[in-house]
Amino acid sequence: MRYRMLGRTGLLVSEIGLGGEWLERQSAAEVKAVIDRSEAYGINILDCWMSEPNVRSNIGVAIAGNRDKWIIQGHIGSTWQNGQYVKTRDLEIVKEAFEDLLSRLQTDYIDLGMIHFVDEAAEFHRILSGEFMEYVRELKRNGKIHHIGLSTHNPVVGKLAALSGEIEMILFSLNPAFDMLPASEDINLLFSEHYNEELKGIAPEREELYQICERENVGITVMKAYAGGRLFSAENSPFGVALTPVQCLHYALTRPAVAAVMTGFSTPEHVDAAVAYETATEEEKDYATVLANAPYHSYSGQCTYCGHCAPCPSNIDIAMVNKLYDLALMQEEIPATVRAHYTSLSANASDCIGCQACETRCPFGVSIAERMEKAAQLFQA
Repeated sequence: MRYRMLGRTGLLVSEIGLGGEWLERQSAAEVKAVIDRSEAYGINILDCWMSEPNVRSNIGVAIAGNRDKWIIQGHIGSTWQNGQYVKTRDLEIVKEAFEDLLSRLQTDYIDLGMIHFVDEAAEFHRILSGEFMEYVRELKRNGKIHHIGLSTHNPVVGKLAALSGEIEMILFSLNPAFDMLPASEDINLLFSEHYNEELKGIAPEREELYQICERENVGITVMKAYAGGRLFSAENSPFGVALTPVQCLHYALTRPAVAAVMTGFSTPEHVDAAVAYETATEEEKDYATVLANAPYHSYSGQCTYCGHCAPCPSNIDIAMVNKLYDLALMQEEIPATVRAHYTSLSANASDCIGCQACETRCPFGVSIAERMEKAAQLFQA
């Protein structure tokens, strides 16, 4: 495993990291198997943005006795309310959720305290000048977090964070599909525009962000490097060609200021596939040739399972339903395991009331209500 310095934090992180999101539906034994395999390869950075209590506890049990081996990105503002994830700036709820994170991870500190999911410049300014940021500073003064970070999908917000002088690193959504998009301050426009012209390189706002982060020594950890797995399929890829995990990782790791890619693992085999990057040949890493021959690029209405559509008034785990729906569509018949996962959900697509409130929060312009209707029909068949 190769290691990189995470900006000015002074932390040396493995270039392949563990994004915890895919562990949310795994058993304690399955979570431990993934974490043990990751440790065996030398992976030492873990992102836990999820507020769901069981996954936090399972991760805590899995790293017990080895806490000092892990650099943890823990999120501030990701909360669990009425059985589902809710992003909030309500300090009373935020504080309770952060203390829950410490307790369930069986630790008294978080290495990287992440201001959770800021995608609008106006919200960034409100946070930095308000009581939320005072709480984050207090956590750092008291040693409950060691460094201040921020997660965003928006290059405008990323730039503001990098130039703030106070935020030391960012978690940013980065892959070739996103980079080739025309950038916009409006996150809904950023991910909903069709861009079918000839690929002309990285959108200038995103390229500028990477350069600013490198200049200011603000490290980047990467989320959504696989674009929710869509880049692995020519049919689902916005380029019309498939990339491999190794090619996606190489793309992200060759951007300025990037220190680690927080890759989603739900099985030890997923860890193996990512860590194959460490011994891959230059030919295996080559994404440029594939993209140069790409027939098109349009990224609109495709779910990446980020979960920002929540909360749902019917308590549907929308991201999970979409994930299972897409997995089912990739097979000639719905796999028994996928169907079992779907039927075990406390609420599923058939419970959708079509209010479309989720669609106003979706960063990718997904027609969620329509997908819920299609998923309900598919799984009832």
